[in-house]
Amino acid sequence: MVERDPITGLPKELDVWENIAKSEQRIQVKLEKRKFGKIITVIVGLDAKAIDIKDVAKQLKSKLACGGTVKGNNVELQGNHKTRAKEELVNMGFAEESID
Repeated sequence: MVERDPITGLPKELDVWENIAKSEQRIQVKLEKRKFGKIITVIVGLDAKAIDIKDVAKQLKSKLACGGTVKGNNVELQGNHKTRAKEELVNMGFAEESID
């Protein structure tokens, strides 16, 4: 039996709400310098209630071949991945206009 969304009545496999949430995010990708001159890429503005931030971080770490973590509502990636992180976020379904 197909599991249905109680609000829309559509099958849950369509993930309609997650796609809508991804298009409405205001995301910033910025660089920070930490101890010993280490550079990290910080992705700010992800809404934890609308999307799974841990899954986004896992996909980014895999695609960018780097380490990272989730702190609060931010994703921190080791290294300078500012341009590639934006490209990968767009590939995941986030709106390009909403990423700074």
